[in-house]
Amino acid sequence: MSDVYAAGAVGGEPYIDWRAVIGGAVLAAGVSFTLLAFGSGIGLSVASTAPTWRDSSPWLWLLSGFFLVFVALCAFGFGGYAAGRMRLATRAPAGGESEFRDAMHGLFMWGLALLISALLAAVAGLTATRAAAPSGGTAGPAASVAGENILASELDELFRSYRYTPGPNMEYQRAEASRILLKTDSRAGVSADDKAYLTKIVALRTGINDAEADDRVNRILAESKSELHKARVAAVMEAFLIAAALLVGAAVAWFSAAEGGRDRELGRLPVWDWSMRPRRL
Repeated sequence: MSDVYAAGAVGGEPYIDWRAVIGGAVLAAGVSFTLLAFGSGIGLSVASTAPTWRDSSPWLWLLSGFFLVFVALCAFGFGGYAAGRMRLATRAPAGGESEFRDAMHGLFMWGLALLISALLAAVAGLTATRAAAPSGGTAGPAASVAGENILASELDELFRSYRYTPGPNMEYQRAEASRILLKTDSRAGVSADDKAYLTKIVALRTGINDAEADDRVNRILAESKSELHKARVAAVMEAFLIAAALLVGAAVAWFSAAEGGRDRELGRLPVWDWSMRPRRL
């Protein structure tokens, strides 16, 4: 009778200890934010608001990607160990089932940490887009904020003028020009009509003659195509390395949570016990 009651009690226990999962996710997010802030401070970032980032070598992009893997190892390692170690001990006998539950808590922590990070990134991206958009409030998507961010230097050069021309602001014209320049990386490229229209705008806005405006437009079109290609290569490389970092993070979260569960069952201190011997609490 007692065996039946014990089996029912064990079966009635919750399979997921959400307090441990949330705690591990918060720890993982904190470690990740700290390391990413440090990496951005020393230049280990594939993308940047500065135009000079495009002059970086592919080796720097690759190093930035490996740094993301390092961040995943540290963040999900600490978070997974915390989730497994802090999970409430069950009355189930220690063994394969208990270890599997500990490891699954690491994966739950991994998924929750990614969800929190995605929500924070979405909020930050929405805030940045509103801040970068023109203040008029009517341009909306026509402002081509992404195009102006990537080709900001080229747009500055395109409409550079040595005379003072008071008049309406150039927000819409810059956005329109950025949409035309973005076509340089497409299969069809910039059409002759778009090129002629861009040349006319540059001549009118800058006060240079048509020949100089045509030379400037040709130069900016070539530079824009090169910069867009660099941005595409960097984005693809970053996407692959982010996916690799997340998969590595899932594996690390699984094994570190299982290790945390074993240490919990054995009552020993983690790896910072410098005696290198299992030591009971």
